[in-house]
Amino acid sequence: MKTVFSVLTVVAGIVVIWYLACVPMNIKGVLDQAQRAGEKVVPDTANARRDAAALGLVAKNTFAINRVWSVDRPRLPAPHQVVTELWQTTVMKKVTSKRSLIYHAHVTLSATLLGFALGTGLGILLSVGIVHSRVMDMSVMPWAIVSQTIPIIALAPMIIVVLYSIGVQGLLPKAIIAAYLSFFPVVVGMVKGLRSPDQMQLDLMRTYGASGGQLFWKLRLPSSMPYLFASLKIGIAASLVGAIVGELPTGAVAGLGARLLAGSYYGQTVQIWSALFAAAILAGLLVALLGLVERTLLGRMGVKS
Repeated sequence: MKTVFSVLTVVAGIVVIWYLACVPMNIKGVLDQAQRAGEKVVPDTANARRDAAALGLVAKNTFAINRVWSVDRPRLPAPHQVVTELWQTTVMKKVTSKRSLIYHAHVTLSATLLGFALGTGLGILLSVGIVHSRVMDMSVMPWAIVSQTIPIIALAPMIIVVLYSIGVQGLLPKAIIAAYLSFFPVVVGMVKGLRSPDQMQLDLMRTYGASGGQLFWKLRLPSSMPYLFASLKIGIAASLVGAIVGELPTGAVAGLGARLLAGSYYGQTVQIWSALFAAAILAGLLVALLGLVERTLLGRMGVKS
């Protein structure tokens, strides 16, 4: 109960701050609408209001404060507007509808899971090679680190153009971008995990006459599981980001990235925020699912997480 109360307290604080932030963010738009409706606002010209401080406008036009939370196209939508949009685009829409966030989330989830599988597989293979080969450790690991310094927003269009030029379209380009973001956490975590057994444990296994394969399967791999799942939780979230970014340069008509693009094109900030919250909820569910798998698997293996 203490944990629940603490979480609710933090959430309530965030909501209050969010509502307060809507006042200065939306006041100029509210005053413009009020002036067009024939109401008296201070100052009385749009240019003067544009240059004025938002808090000053709020102090001079207190009658407009209660309107900042119900603007049609706000700069910052109020929490209840985002919740209403989420409800209307999930529960109130058919799953197959192009306006359903569940439909768009499913499209993004497909690319996320494929990219996560590719990135995880590549990351595990690279980590095994790095741990067992000094040549790979000295050559591959630095390149893996350097690869993450390239901004994904700059790299994604390049990947899309190259793959489209050779006829690769659809789900795979987005999955490759998702894999690019997810493989690095897996490499780092798995390398740390495979190297986690201390020298005494390694020497003990060798005194038992264990081969290199037995050393890997019976000592290194079980010891690496907690590190692997910690990396997977980061990787699955990174894959989701990669899948969304991969939808942006393609002009996709489906997916959470497509919803973000459509909202930005038409100034629908409520739609943008609802898509962002849908992505956050989807990421939370994926991480929670991995946590459940982690507890089940490590419990059966007798490994402490």
